[in-house]
Amino acid sequence: MKVIVTGGAGFIGSNVVRMLNDKGIEDIIIVDNINTSDKWKNLVNKKYEKYIHKNEFLEQLDDYKDVTHIIHMGACSSTTENDFDYLYKNNYEYTIALWEFCAKNNISFIYASSAATYGATENFSDESIEGLLPLNRYGYSKQIFDIWSMKQTSKPKQHVGLKFFNVYGPNEYAKGTMASVIFHGFNQVKEKGKIGLFKSYKEGYEDGGQLRDFVYVKDITSVIEYFIDHPEYNGIYNLGTGNAESFRTLGESIFKALNLKPNIEYIEMPETLRDKYQYYTQADISKLRSIGYDKKFYSLEEGTIDYVQNYLDKEYKIN
Repeated sequence: MKVIVTGGAGFIGSNVVRMLNDKGIEDIIIVDNINTSDKWKNLVNKKYEKYIHKNEFLEQLDDYKDVTHIIHMGACSSTTENDFDYLYKNNYEYTIALWEFCAKNNISFIYASSAATYGATENFSDESIEGLLPLNRYGYSKQIFDIWSMKQTSKPKQHVGLKFFNVYGPNEYAKGTMASVIFHGFNQVKEKGKIGLFKSYKEGYEDGGQLRDFVYVKDITSVIEYFIDHPEYNGIYNLGTGNAESFRTLGESIFKALNLKPNIEYIEMPETLRDKYQYYTQADISKLRSIGYDKKFYSLEEGTIDYVQNYLDKEYKIN
């Protein structure tokens, strides 16, 4: 195998590189935009052939017709990004260029979509992608590519889109405000001895009772590995645990991992987020199960304990 991983120095991408290295694959080209960020730290313990800046990569595409896979994790993943023109170019047009290159050169293409495409709905079926109404520009930039991909007659030999739900885990340390609530909660406990979670502003949901499908990054890479090993499968798939759990459970799990008594404070949600906030997400993973992926997912408590004890509480250890 010869693999290109876009976003390969980022959170999910660097965990994909770890998975590939663990499979004995080192012929890897990493595409990213590290610049002055700390994402370089995610590469220190990885084996790869070359790093290419994302702004230079498309110009060099024809030099890489011999690759077997492009795993496209690179994107602007900020749900608060307001520059739509940037999102359109970076998340939509860039992905089209990679799809077309893979289709032309018989290369497998696995890319990151997002549960943000679902918007405010509580129907999270991946059987249809039409009619969804994302709540932010980021989700829309992912949705329009999913729709575009389904209309193409020229396709890569394998084409898989993965709708990631709420991903957390090691190597997310450089994500800033977009890092998981577990990452921020851990740091709040260390600094203040308590965790702040948003109050609820929706009837039927108690403070801390908002529900999300939290998926550990190790499960993400396990599913990607499954698709690498099973090139006969194509399409768009949800990638979550299939089980919604509360933010209260998340907070309590952090304290449990640290052997501390829970101390959770409920705080006001910024008004700018209130009309865009998802109170419930739960991946329907029946399609993923139907193609033979039968591995058990980490529960929120299991994943949090592993993340906190083996990575966060060990000076942000890199996976």
